[in-house]
Amino acid sequence: MSDAPQIIRRPTPRPTRHGRNGHAGDAHHDDDQHAATLAAEANVRDHAHLVHPGDPEFDEVGEVELTHLISDLITGLGEDVDREGLVKTPHRVERSLKFLTSGYTTSVDEVLNGALFAAEGSEMVVVKGIEFYSLCEHHMLPFFGTAHIAYIPGDTILGLSKFARVVDVFARRMQVQERMTSQIADALERSLKPRGIAVVTEASHLCMMMRGVEKQGSSTRTSAMRGAFKDDARTRQEFLEAIR
Repeated sequence: MSDAPQIIRRPTPRPTRHGRNGHAGDAHHDDDQHAATLAAEANVRDHAHLVHPGDPEFDEVGEVELTHLISDLITGLGEDVDREGLVKTPHRVERSLKFLTSGYTTSVDEVLNGALFAAEGSEMVVVKGIEFYSLCEHHMLPFFGTAHIAYIPGDTILGLSKFARVVDVFARRMQVQERMTSQIADALERSLKPRGIAVVTEASHLCMMMRGVEKQGSSTRTSAMRGAFKDDARTRQEFLEAIR
């Protein structure tokens, strides 16, 4: 899967049935607001357009829209967005979400620039315990854990700190763990052209721990094996033993 920025559908702003202080108006005003909401939703369906995160239009307009949408969400949950503890919350949440999804606007080539070197050996290199944090795309709740990466160099080696940065490119998106693991492996394979690449991720998912089945002790492991790690059981086993 490409590491190019994904496309987000950004609707035009829509009015809400309540004011910014969370209080409903009289019945006539309420009916007018409801009619305006229906009209705006129809406009969204008819005129929504596609915007890349990082585009000037998204950066300039999207920040304001996201903040307003978060305000509406807080109001919809029954809170008063104008009370002291929540006044700045929409802006804080907007900034947090932009950071947690910053992988959409970061390319692997940008991250690896200047850190590829001629190989001086052909033995397995293992980088283990790389921490990551991501957002489950189904519930927008965090999942977090560690990534373990190994490769057998071809003609090129990579500065060790760059493995963590590549992990962040794909973790800082709305993700599923299986896809994230494969994206990391595929990106490193394209860039390094190694004899083999292996990626294992282990994560705890708050969508399983806080809601649904509520299994706090659960964890998930996914793997992606390429080249020698896929074709040679002994090479694969050496890596798996190294990360135990």
